[in-house]
Amino acid sequence: MLNAHQSNQLVRLRWTAFVIVGLAYVLSFFHRFAPAAISSDLQQTFHASAAELGGLSATYFYVYMVMQIPTGILVDTLGPRRVVAIGGLIAGIGSLLFGMADTLAVASVGRLLVGLGVSVTFISMLKLNAAWFHDRHFATMTGATILLGNTGSLLAAAPLAWVLAFVSWRSAFASIGVFSLLLAVLAWFLVRNNPGEAGLPSLRELDGKAAHPAHTGHWYDGLLIIVKNRATWPGLWVNMGIAGTLFAFGGLWAVPFLRDVYGMDRTAATNHTTLLLTGFAIGAFFIGMLSDRLGHRKPVMIAGALGYFLCWLPMLSGMPMSSAASYVLFFVMGLCAPSFTLSWSCAKEVNPPALSGMATSVVNVGAFLGTAILQPMVGWAIDHAHAGAGAAPLGLGDYQAGIAIMAGFSLMGLIATLFIRETYCRYVSTGQID
Repeated sequence: MLNAHQSNQLVRLRWTAFVIVGLAYVLSFFHRFAPAAISSDLQQTFHASAAELGGLSATYFYVYMVMQIPTGILVDTLGPRRVVAIGGLIAGIGSLLFGMADTLAVASVGRLLVGLGVSVTFISMLKLNAAWFHDRHFATMTGATILLGNTGSLLAAAPLAWVLAFVSWRSAFASIGVFSLLLAVLAWFLVRNNPGEAGLPSLRELDGKAAHPAHTGHWYDGLLIIVKNRATWPGLWVNMGIAGTLFAFGGLWAVPFLRDVYGMDRTAATNHTTLLLTGFAIGAFFIGMLSDRLGHRKPVMIAGALGYFLCWLPMLSGMPMSSAASYVLFFVMGLCAPSFTLSWSCAKEVNPPALSGMATSVVNVGAFLGTAILQPMVGWAIDHAHAGAGAAPLGLGDYQAGIAIMAGFSLMGLIATLFIRETYCRYVSTGQID
């Protein structure tokens, strides 16, 4: 049992870590989706084609994808405090460089640094959640993390479009860079990796259970355990198909698609992406909570993935939609998409608890691999379809191939959910049932 001082200390340190690293995660979502709102500004500033714009935006996702497994290794060995602080420093420098860039190449370097810096926040957040919250609340806290992070994606839609009416996109990104540097300092001095660093018992010990055993071998041995486990891999494909399409569409192509196919102005189009991401934030929280309450992962994941795939079909056909219908479609799409977030819980639960950082990082690669592939691929498909049309405006025929590619990826994600191992919200790798 904890005395009053220890109890207050536990609560204070738990929420200090959650808020500081959570705010860093907010910035990662902001950078992920901001190119959609400033796509026309970037094209005008750098005279970029659709494919070049896709490549610039995807630079973030390339490095984010590459860094997922190294991040898992780093948080399992160095601890999330150091990793988040160093990442915030790099992201801040990258955002400042992006805002000052005078060429597409320099902007790409800045965006690469941003992607490198923020790539560590989510896995660090999951590691902290596993350390500071009870096992039985992991999916719920993951949903709360996504809910918090999505305020960044919401800020990157309609609010950013509003801000751009008063300041340049360069000033906006320079300000974000300064905020990132501030969070790096706060993480270094205020975050603790786990209760033990503050002389407190673990959450499992407070429940009267034995603490999860530490990994005693080399990190390389731990990574081999993860990658050799067949139950790890379906989650990667779920992430690639569902998260990849959501990030590629919401983060870049939704606004141009709505503008060119449905004739919306930037405000109306970004309002749609805001609603999409609002639905995603709400859905992430309630899907995680529902899964924890039901004691099941797989049925919830399958149902959400099916609903998400079906939402692509009206856009693929170019079905005429009233304003109300298109808003409802985007909101429902956002509500269903977070089904993929349960794959992180499953990855953690089918592998040793001490390797939770690496386990979640492996499946999380899929989300950013999918986005890194899709953003430039869809841009290429649009350019290819429009080739020879001269100065004619883009229309449904130009976007249809790109939408078909994303619908196909989402179907792949749905199929992959069928191969997820049901964990019943418990660790199954060690035979534990608690």
